[in-house]
Amino acid sequence: MPTDPSARPPGPCAAELAVFRERKQHADQPFPFNIYPCTIPGDFPQVALHWQDTMELIYVKKGRGLVQAGPHTGDWMQAAAGDIFVFPPGRLHGLRQAPGQAMEYENLIFALSLLGAPDDPVTQTYLLPLQAGRLALPVRLRPGEEGWRQAAACLDAADEASRQRRPGFELAVKGALLGFLGAVVGLRTAPPEPPTADTQRLKTLLSRVEAEYAAPFPVSRAAALCGCSASHFMRWFKQMTGQSFNAFLLERRLIAAAARLRGTDDTVLAVAEAAGFDNLSHFNRQFKRRYGMTPSAYRRAPAAGQQKAPDPAGSGAQEAVISRGLPAGDSRGSS
Repeated sequence: MPTDPSARPPGPCAAELAVFRERKQHADQPFPFNIYPCTIPGDFPQVALHWQDTMELIYVKKGRGLVQAGPHTGDWMQAAAGDIFVFPPGRLHGLRQAPGQAMEYENLIFALSLLGAPDDPVTQTYLLPLQAGRLALPVRLRPGEEGWRQAAACLDAADEASRQRRPGFELAVKGALLGFLGAVVGLRTAPPEPPTADTQRLKTLLSRVEAEYAAPFPVSRAAALCGCSASHFMRWFKQMTGQSFNAFLLERRLIAAAARLRGTDDTVLAVAEAAGFDNLSHFNRQFKRRYGMTPSAYRRAPAAGQQKAPDPAGSGAQEAVISRGLPAGDSRGSS
């Protein structure tokens, strides 16, 4: 697909924003499509606010959870079995456990370049505008709503094709994804919101946090990056994300630690230090508060050692991933 300058997230800090993209480069694969079975809180209690330059679909299979479809606290939505969430390239989103609930879902990620050649009318009419943020799609489809049955059938077909891996399964997957877009592209929805200064500022900050979360990162430094006082920054960050900056940073470090516990044989001390904790007792206490068990127990727990889900924040520490979009035997990490 030809490069479209508008396809990149806008703003003067594009180089910095690129750091916050997911580490997994799906578009570099021969067949850039993956399905990841995930559970919250079985695999992780939340997926931190993030964005990527690929399409991401969240297809809820069982239970309930919370899905964030934008940078503001008001963008959180209740998710239930059957719901399908659509996140085009560049859109900030995240997931979180609903209090007392668990959620199983499939995370489908694919590059739009998979679906059309550069001079294909489909690419020119739909894929490039979608990549550039100029084509509106519904954020959520719920059972019983217009287009849901056809869209869900297409995702089920893509899942089944990549599960069976019969000769030509790539054609079936590609056809199913095109069918999904065909089912949702004509649905009534509001036009895409233009990027705001707050959104760009948040992306820039998150990119820096993603690159340097293991280093000391006081509120004063975060505020300086955003060009405001510490007091104003704390109010603004809480308004944008629903949590304090220190809580967000702690969560990011705990997610990185959990992924390293699942994916490496490093000592607990080494895991804590790699995630940015300089006090082992503090790490153990915070980890148990978040995950309900000690780091050592978490490493031994079945949920951490069986279906290994991708690190949602892209630490790259976990490589053993159940992925049905890659050729057999080629299983790689994602976020």
